[in-house]
Amino acid sequence: MTSEVQQLLTSGVALTDEALEHLLPAPTVEPHSIHRAMRHSVFAGGKRLRPILCMEAARMINGGTDLPAGAAHLGSAIEMVHTYSLIHDDLPALDNDDLRRGQPTCHVVFGEAIAILAGDALQTLAFQTISQLPAPGTTLVEIIREFSFAIGTGVGPIPGSGLPGDLPPGMIGGQVMDIESERAKPTAELVERIHRAKTGALITTSIICGGLLGLGHCLASGHKLPCTEEDVIARLRTFGESAGLAFQIVDDVLDVTQSSAQLGKTAGKDTATEKATWPAVYGLERSRADATSLIAEAFSALAPFGKSATPLKSLAQYLVDRTH
Repeated sequence: MTSEVQQLLTSGVALTDEALEHLLPAPTVEPHSIHRAMRHSVFAGGKRLRPILCMEAARMINGGTDLPAGAAHLGSAIEMVHTYSLIHDDLPALDNDDLRRGQPTCHVVFGEAIAILAGDALQTLAFQTISQLPAPGTTLVEIIREFSFAIGTGVGPIPGSGLPGDLPPGMIGGQVMDIESERAKPTAELVERIHRAKTGALITTSIICGGLLGLGHCLASGHKLPCTEEDVIARLRTFGESAGLAFQIVDDVLDVTQSSAQLGKTAGKDTATEKATWPAVYGLERSRADATSLIAEAFSALAPFGKSATPLKSLAQYLVDRTH
């Protein structure tokens, strides 16, 4: 890891944790149990990659220098949803895991009922946080729409929405496909669909939502963009989709090659449950090569942003170089 990436991660974690501390109810606020459960999982030591990607996308669109107002709170809202998904993913009815981020999982400490409700509460607080960001109302609506589709199941056409008729499954849709594919022979098409939905969708929306917040500030200040607003979002989407898929491919590789102590979660879980993974279909060597190729595609999408894109590119490279 380069010193530049280390600085990005360190400062990004500090900004995110400060915002989360401000947004989450204190453990002394009643009902105590759920607030303690929420904080147990949120502050269990995550890398904060999604909020950092969100903040750096907002910074890039804003010209690469100043972080737009509200970016840390937006990133924190995304981290709340990510944490809620992990709490539910670890439940006995799903992955039945007792270790997350090197700590006992939420249901192990607080019981299944409180863990379920803690996840629900984090998702609700995330949307509450977004609704109160210091941004134009039209920007907030765009962020909420983008975010909600990305974490949902995928929907058909909505009359008058202007949205495509067949939106791909989001995070929850990917989780469903993941559950239903266990112990079935993995195919290339199935693995890619699961990865792009279950993991990639939230990473992609982190980047797009940050970009939307940055766009809102640019339009208000008259800052000139290197391309049209539509092209900005399209390029961020390409970057996010490529980097998100690369991230999950590397996660699959690490599950096979690293220990539980190194990962902070149970290693070998995917193999034990015969989950659809990239190495299961392509092998380790091809998996590593595919992740590298996807990062090159992500870099290409940010070409018009010049040096302002350097932090996002550095983070994307870290996604494939990391060892845990």
